[in-house]
Amino acid sequence: MNNRKKYYEIYIMLFIGFSFARGQQVPRSYVAHRTIDVIEVDGKANEKSWKNAEWSEGFIDIEGVEKPTYKTQMKMLWDETYLYFYAEMEEPHVWATLKQRDTVIFYNNDFEIFIDPDGDTHDYMEFEMNALNTVWELFLTKPYRNHPKVIDGWDINGLKTGVDISGTLNDSKNTDKGWSVEIAMPWEALKEANTHGKLPVNEFWRINFSRVNWDFDMEDGRYSRKKGKNGKFLPEYNWVWSPQGVINMHEPEHWGYVYFSDKPVGTDASFTIPEDEHVKWFLYEKYREINGQEDKIDIKLEPKEILGKTIAPQFEMHSLGWNISVESPFTGNVLSIREDGKFESKPVK
Repeated sequence: MNNRKKYYEIYIMLFIGFSFARGQQVPRSYVAHRTIDVIEVDGKANEKSWKNAEWSEGFIDIEGVEKPTYKTQMKMLWDETYLYFYAEMEEPHVWATLKQRDTVIFYNNDFEIFIDPDGDTHDYMEFEMNALNTVWELFLTKPYRNHPKVIDGWDINGLKTGVDISGTLNDSKNTDKGWSVEIAMPWEALKEANTHGKLPVNEFWRINFSRVNWDFDMEDGRYSRKKGKNGKFLPEYNWVWSPQGVINMHEPEHWGYVYFSDKPVGTDASFTIPEDEHVKWFLYEKYREINGQEDKIDIKLEPKEILGKTIAPQFEMHSLGWNISVESPFTGNVLSIREDGKFESKPVK
């Protein structure tokens, strides 16, 4: 437990230290359809539902600039019981060493899922797994910048996972093609962070995916993370579905949009990111700027044109801290971000 506490302290310092804003990039979006047959979670995606599901765009470096060394793509489906994920990852050396659940999985090459059901950047979930099918689930009350409570003992009850390896695991004598993961998360374990506790039919959630990949050393046929001349581990590669613009997965405002269509997979369905989300991106850009300032006296926010409409954000200091807000020209709702980073959208009184 002491080692775990030490890990979290380092984790928070790293994310705060690397979180330098480049401005909001437009997040990616994906339409997840209903299944049309029974899904067997074995890592292979042989079902007709998976064959009919569309691939996502290829993953990109976390800052949204560099093309990754190896290709990664994902698909999603859903039914009344589960939310399904499938991903394929090119990898010439498939290796993993961690076998204990809820250990720090990204010390191996891994696949990660981040889920914020109501899109307020609070109360979100993180999931990681490696090629040994070892998993780690976390529930975070806030992003690390806002000093969250990290619930490490939280588990996704009823979780199903599968791994398929195109090659041989932990075998340095040959070259592999890669590995795939298949995941079924019960809705009952996910809905608790949603606003209404129901299936999000024809609604969207904020979700992102990350693939952590390490340069490796090999000794006596055993893989491990590569160290530099100074004896420290070389930094990992972070390849994501929707670019963050910063080296920090824990800024949920950058995550992608997944729309859960009520139509069966194989049929057409479209999704357009709502106008208020564009306003929200701008508010978080201003929030990150203000949050990094020690002196918050006399802060003034300039008007901004968004989608042909001019918005006039307001900064307010009060007895409980501070917040920024604006009345949306698209819905009339008041959109606001509190000092602790929580987003809210409320009708004008």
